[in-house]
Amino acid sequence: MMPSTPTFTTRLSEAARAIEASLEALLSDKAASGEIARPPRLMAAMRHAALGGGKRLRPFLTVEAARLFGAEGQGPLRVGCAVELLHCYSLVHDDLPSMDDDDLRRGRPTVHKAYDEATAILVGDALQTLAFEVLADPATAVDPAIRSDLVLGLARASGLGGMVGGQLLDLSAEGRYGPASLSEADVRLLQMMKTGAILTFSVEAGAILGKADGPARQSLVEYGRALGAAFQVADDILDREASAEALGKRTGKDQEKGKATLVDLLGMDGARYECRQLVEKAHASLERFGSKAGTLCEAVRFVVERKV
Repeated sequence: MMPSTPTFTTRLSEAARAIEASLEALLSDKAASGEIARPPRLMAAMRHAALGGGKRLRPFLTVEAARLFGAEGQGPLRVGCAVELLHCYSLVHDDLPSMDDDDLRRGRPTVHKAYDEATAILVGDALQTLAFEVLADPATAVDPAIRSDLVLGLARASGLGGMVGGQLLDLSAEGRYGPASLSEADVRLLQMMKTGAILTFSVEAGAILGKADGPARQSLVEYGRALGAAFQVADDILDREASAEALGKRTGKDQEKGKATLVDLLGMDGARYECRQLVEKAHASLERFGSKAGTLCEAVRFVVERKV
């Protein structure tokens, strides 16, 4: 695979800076219209969870997918922020002692370690509701049908049939609720829900903003699914090979807890082959867009080649 070009790296960095600035504004201490007050401890913990870290891949995908259809500016940025807020909420709750029990995230103490468990739970709740508030705000899109479609899409991707349902399957895979022996199909389903659903919506959101027709939107959904699957396989490989210092979080967790991954089922060479196949599948789904989709093509390569 070819390395990411300077143009791709620049666009990824520029999007990350723009998202960071927008998140800072959304997470200020100043109460928004209609709010009574913003408790300082809650806001500080929310900023700890959401600011100053991460590649901002999900909002980048939203911005770039929207660009395919000529949608640029504050709309895609705000939708990207909503996706990132939702993602950050999931990390805060995922790190809790009752879930994956992690002390480190992005090289810093997790929220429940930096503050306490109760605060971490409330931080996750607040980040999640803020995500939907951002999508529902007319500042995101003037057309109420677009806002409704975005809210519906993120709810389905993050809820019982998506990320949250996938998290339950992941806990079940540890044997918490009885003996667990996952087949390859079981692992693929779990990963499609827990990780892939939000990544897929991140891409589809761009099509929604750009008022893409049905076939174009479906092409982006197929791309998002391939990218999401590739992301998880690459993440499983990194969990085996990278150091905690490099990743900014504890590694080897899945092996410790006896969870099945595609690395276990396919072997390391098989997992790498799977990544290559998924890259080709993602690229094929973008053929209708031609050279305009070059950045999205590079994004899936970036996902499987990243070292952190």
